Amino acid sequence: MDKTILLFRHAKSDWNASYDHDHDRPINPRGKHAARAMGRWLAQSGPVPEVILCSTAVRARTTCLLAKDAGRWDAEVQYERGLYHATPSDLMHYLNELTNDVTVAMLVGHQPTWSATTKLLSGQTVTEFPTASIARVDVKLDQWSRCVAGIGRLIWHQYPKRISENYYDADGQI
Repeated sequence: MDKTILLFRHAKSDWNASYDHDHDRPINPRGKHAARAMGRWLAQSGPVPEVILCSTAVRARTTCLLAKDAGRWDAEVQYERGLYHATPSDLMHYLNELTNDVTVAMLVGHQPTWSATTKLLSGQTVTEFPTASIARVDVKLDQWSRCVAGIGRLIWHQYPKRISENYYDADGQI
């Protein structure tokens, strides 16, 4: 059985907001619109995640919840502090620990790890991985514990500026 990995980078953060630590930096209004738009886009384009592993950083959590709500995904969300400063090998560990009944897993987090993991899994370089973008990598395996480097195929990489304005909020903001 094939498995799908969705790597979702957090939406545009608000560098002007008041926060004590980088972990607490929120997303800006444009990021909120983009997160919701990507949630709607994925709900229509598919596949939607069955389980979501999300960084505990405020910008990742907010992106995840806005997208999940806008897309009406029925996915369990697990917050993982280790995804905040994760390396590609850390992401592989998280994938290897998934239960085999999960077919579509999403990881929500940060650059440069998301583009590096896409390359590690598929061998394909994603030169840009803008905020609120999602990469889909399919892997041919029946057990997540067998997910290793080079086993996947990059199916698509989508981001807010490339999707139809129909996915955006009524005010049309990008």
